[in-house]
Amino acid sequence: MNGERRNTRLDSVRFVVQDMIMSIPCETWKQEACAHLYGVSAFASMLAMKRNLNQELAAIAGLLHNYYFYKTGIPVFPGPNSSEAVRPLLRDMNILTKEEQITILQAIFYQEERNRTHGPFGEVVKDACILQCFFQDTGRDVTPQDALRLQNMVHELAIPFELPEKEYTLGGDAGDQQDTGRRSKLADIAETLAGSNIVGVPGDRQYRGVCKYWPDAAIYRGLQNSWCAAFVYHCCWEAGFLMPIRYPNGNCRFAGVGAWLEWAQLAETGFLGYDGQEGFTPQRGDIVIYEKLLSDDSHDHIGIILACNEEEIWVAEGNRDNQNYSSVFNRDRWHCILGYIRIDNDYTYHFDGDYSPII
Repeated sequence: MNGERRNTRLDSVRFVVQDMIMSIPCETWKQEACAHLYGVSAFASMLAMKRNLNQELAAIAGLLHNYYFYKTGIPVFPGPNSSEAVRPLLRDMNILTKEEQITILQAIFYQEERNRTHGPFGEVVKDACILQCFFQDTGRDVTPQDALRLQNMVHELAIPFELPEKEYTLGGDAGDQQDTGRRSKLADIAETLAGSNIVGVPGDRQYRGVCKYWPDAAIYRGLQNSWCAAFVYHCCWEAGFLMPIRYPNGNCRFAGVGAWLEWAQLAETGFLGYDGQEGFTPQRGDIVIYEKLLSDDSHDHIGIILACNEEEIWVAEGNRDNQNYSSVFNRDRWHCILGYIRIDNDYTYHFDGDYSPII
């Protein structure tokens, strides 16, 4: 071989990841990203070899598993958000088969679900994350959900180690305490933000806040004159309604109005209501979806209800009338409105289905 090294698909992915890391403004954060992503990738490759799996695919999945977090700084939903963030990257690189892309994306998606089994590559990524934290972040305690996995892995790898005897408990159920006023908070946040006249340009700090969830290159330009749904998503997050950037298996991300309409009609949500149907009346904190308001396209605009009377709705909108600025104002209650989304105050994102990424 004369010392030459054959280029691999893994090399191509490394270039993409390194570009992302180099864009991180903080040097300490760059180092953390390198250590974590490359560490998990190396452990994933080792585990794949041990388990007679494709090492290259395992290493790629490990390298990309937390891409979204290091790209945006947002730590919530690392699996769903990272799988969605890297999905178009892998597709556009055109170096993997469709089946290989699905394998990698599913492994990334399920990384946090340690108490369930999600295929051999999914288990590799979960276990590689645990090994990286244990061996390279030695100051971190082993979590209760990871203790048994870690013990099984060190035995599998013939490492002479036993976890110290300790009672691992999952603790109390913090999820029982819900904020029952989140819809009211949503309206308050939307009213304040929209009323501050956000302009859809990178120099506007609040517009950057609206865009921060979306990992795409040139996102400020991409959302320009088209950020009404991204504004609603941002307000929901600020109010405590947390969701991934794309509901699993959905047709589009929550930066598009269609995603909100699709999500609100799911069996597990059922949040879509229609004015006058079964006594439904728009209320403060509802999300309004317009129908052919600004174009000939269905569900072409979205906003948040602040008040309602017989003739008008008082709304907070980002990108008012596609003019690239936010506003609080009145609209005709009976003109070009498809329906309203009323999110339950105690709603918590939970997905039990099978993730099937769109390639």
